Amino acid sequence: MKKYFPLIVLAAAVLLVAISLLPTRNVDAYDLAAFGRLPTLVNGRLKPLDTVARTTLLTTQGRQRVSTSEGRSLAPTAWLLDVLFHPEAADSYQTFEIVHPDVLTLFNLTPEEGGGKKRFSIAQLSKGLTELDRQATLADEVDAPVRTPFQRAVIQLRDNVILYQRLQSSIVPPGVDHYLDHASQFATTIPAGLEALKAQRAGQPHDAALTKNLLELSQIFTSLDSLGYLLPIPPKTGMDQPSSWKNAGASLQESLATGRVNPAVVTYIALGAAWRDHNPEAFNTAVHAYRAKLEAAIPARLLKCDVETRFNASQPFYTSMMLYVAAFLLAVFSWLKWPDVLGRSAFWLIVVAFALATAGIATRMWLESRPPVTNLYSSALFVGWGAVALCLVLEAVYKNAIGSGTAGLIGFATLLIAHHLSLGGDTMEMMRAVLDSNFWLATHVVTVTVGYAATFLAGFLALIYVFRGVFTRSLDQKTADTLVRMVYGIVCFATLFSFVGTVLGGIWADQSWGRFWGWDPKENGALIIVLWNALILHARWGGLVKTRGLMSLAIFGNIVTAWSWFGVNMLGVGLHSYGFMDAAFWWLIAFVATQVAAMLLVAVPADRWHSFAKTTAHSAS
Repeated sequence: MKKYFPLIVLAAAVLLVAISLLPTRNVDAYDLAAFGRLPTLVNGRLKPLDTVARTTLLTTQGRQRVSTSEGRSLAPTAWLLDVLFHPEAADSYQTFEIVHPDVLTLFNLTPEEGGGKKRFSIAQLSKGLTELDRQATLADEVDAPVRTPFQRAVIQLRDNVILYQRLQSSIVPPGVDHYLDHASQFATTIPAGLEALKAQRAGQPHDAALTKNLLELSQIFTSLDSLGYLLPIPPKTGMDQPSSWKNAGASLQESLATGRVNPAVVTYIALGAAWRDHNPEAFNTAVHAYRAKLEAAIPARLLKCDVETRFNASQPFYTSMMLYVAAFLLAVFSWLKWPDVLGRSAFWLIVVAFALATAGIATRMWLESRPPVTNLYSSALFVGWGAVALCLVLEAVYKNAIGSGTAGLIGFATLLIAHHLSLGGDTMEMMRAVLDSNFWLATHVVTVTVGYAATFLAGFLALIYVFRGVFTRSLDQKTADTLVRMVYGIVCFATLFSFVGTVLGGIWADQSWGRFWGWDPKENGALIIVLWNALILHARWGGLVKTRGLMSLAIFGNIVTAWSWFGVNMLGVGLHSYGFMDAAFWWLIAFVATQVAAMLLVAVPADRWHSFAKTTAHSAS
């Protein structure tokens, strides 16, 4: 059994990955998968409706799952269809997360009235929306860095409600009775109305009812244009130019001038009527016919939408996260028993998880047509990816499960960070103008992020040293010497990439802003990493620190890197500030506290380590 255990683990991991990559099946008669693959323009990026549904749900409630009051589970695309075409049902779904007690007080609600004691429907919030808007307006007047948790909470909820309302007004205008019933007649009503209007202006006999109807339609379309969030209507020609896509209101306004309704508008109206009337046959016919037209016009764009939809459903980084956790546990147990069998099993799990994460990052690069790091979310993915790649090299050289254990720990931690960063919305949003340079994204950003990854890796290897020394009796002299060589080599690697990346950043800054160095907080953070790694090396070379001193300095490198990566972004000043994040701030403080605690453990005499390890082992037995 021991002989074949690593192969069994590898086969199970591959099977898990294969299952996660299988296409999603429709659970009812509606072809929701085909609807989810339809493209729309949002915030400057052409993306599938599936992505819109998922990112909106992540933003408003922190998860992609929707449950009805009857206990049914809705797919994200089914929820989006209800939002667009069946608002009465969508308004009853508890999809707004509220955890601040004072915010709940605005609506006279208690946690017990919410799903999971923290999710509420727009119907539950309706009576307090006026007060929410007032409180959010007052909070807007306060500078972001000094806002209270309550002020940040009301602003976030207000923005989420506006997002929901704009999404709900993308195809059907709010407050217009029987809009879908009359919308199918636009193709004939608008041309006739235009002729009547021309006759009226020329002083000729005309149909007064038609001209009145046309003016009413103009007001409705103007409202729809101003509120609509989605831009799903392509131009009749030049569909491959996303900037020409419009929302339904703007397209219908254009129809008032041309007398011709865009066929895409007719399609979405037909989809809405079929969804509202529970007519899956008509729904599927409309979806497939519209998709056939798009395939003939923009096949490359549709291919990306198809791949992105499959990517969303497969969730490769979530699967990688599970594999990293399993690998870490196997590696830890290998230090206690069956080192060869469990160590090889952990290594193969890391290989599979790394391959899946690599495929996920490569897919994102292809979808964005960008290098791997473009924002905080992608930096979390790449920091973990780079650290795991270095761990695989260490494991291939030393074969002691230290590389595998560290890879599992860092891989899981960075993917968990990425998950929480994804709650802010689309993780493949358009680049800011000053960052819109694939050359510098591929050189400076990638290089300095590799420096982050390596510095973190050195610190986590030092944490492994502390963990094994304090909590187990597996830290013999050979293992300690191996860890020293690992940390020293990785610090050398980190120093090189941090230094080169920082210099490249200065050159990019000179091209973008006209100065090589401006003491921006982010620039200072990058410099501190370089200086700290250089300090570690010089302290080692000068004999100022031995094994424990090296480990303590490497652990403090985690604090330095975390500050440069996240801390400076929350200062509210500088060209690289992304805004204060309350939750992230406290997690950062907690992380720093754990690193300081680990450094204090390093200072504990070795005999105390051994006695504590014996006590722990005795208690476990």
